[in-house]
Amino acid sequence: MNERMATIVNSLAAYALPLGVFAAVVICGLVIRGVIFRRLTAWSKRTTSRIDDAIISSIRGPIVIWFVILGVFAALEVSTVPDNVVDVVDKALFVLVVLSITLAVANLVGRIVGSLGARDERSRPVTSLTQNIVRIVLFIVGVLFILNGLGVSITPLLATLGIGGLAVALALQDTLANLFAGIHINLAHQIRVGDYVRLESGEEGYVTDVGWRLTRIRMLANNVVLIPNDKLAKTIVTNYYYPSRDLAVLVPVGVHYKTDLGRAEEVAVEVAREVMREVKGGVPEFEPFVRFNSFGDSSVGFNVILRAQEFVDQYLVKHEFIKRLHARFSKEGIVIPFPIRAINYDQEKSP
Repeated sequence: MNERMATIVNSLAAYALPLGVFAAVVICGLVIRGVIFRRLTAWSKRTTSRIDDAIISSIRGPIVIWFVILGVFAALEVSTVPDNVVDVVDKALFVLVVLSITLAVANLVGRIVGSLGARDERSRPVTSLTQNIVRIVLFIVGVLFILNGLGVSITPLLATLGIGGLAVALALQDTLANLFAGIHINLAHQIRVGDYVRLESGEEGYVTDVGWRLTRIRMLANNVVLIPNDKLAKTIVTNYYYPSRDLAVLVPVGVHYKTDLGRAEEVAVEVAREVMREVKGGVPEFEPFVRFNSFGDSSVGFNVILRAQEFVDQYLVKHEFIKRLHARFSKEGIVIPFPIRAINYDQEKSP
């Protein structure tokens, strides 16, 4: 009994020091992490750059793993674990270190790309596809580094992956077509996240994301249209934000044949100027103008050309212009006639 107790005590004593070292390193690391991140967070709030926020967010999680790895390594140094077990643990720690660093770098680069795109969205197509491609490339580099560190020859593996990749490419033709179409859409920079587009099939709305397979378009009714990238690359798309967001707004108007057309033009332009200055979505510096275009059945037709800051603004601009023009025409005595069809009885009676 005494021998068994002595064996247990010796075993506990052998493990007590490594466990104590491990716990001490991890606890100290967590305390240091808390102090450092409090100061870094306070500092980042005083800056306008998003890069420091991206760095803090990217290493907040992996730094815990690094302290755990450091604790395990320190515990092994003071333990009596056999050398073969130490070798296995060292390799596992190596893999864990590389994976955690790869994860941190991938998250950091993804966030930086996203922040740069948010700051200059007109020149950089930042989508989930762009960020995911960056992360995948970094993960592949990390895996190759791990294999090389473990003594695995990479060259035969790459050859095998090349042959296997060909078979996978043949089996996933549609998926790869959508992937490369999404890359083309991003690189061509003619359809960007945030643009208002209309498809050949009639759907229209804001582009919210270009993914690896689908492009998402949020319609004005708050529905989302999911269109495969390959189909989007082949269809006819009208981009109302390309090359610029502002667009001409044409409002058709008709006045009575007895109207002084010069006066009608003056009044319409005056009302249009008011709308451009006062209505949200109008372009204040734009000079509206009138173009007569037809002799209708009951009126002389013309278009009043205004300008809106973006596609959806045209609805409010038209709404306010029609209301104000109708009131102003009534005040000026300018008649907008009802549809009239005149019948010439004498002509009908003639042989």
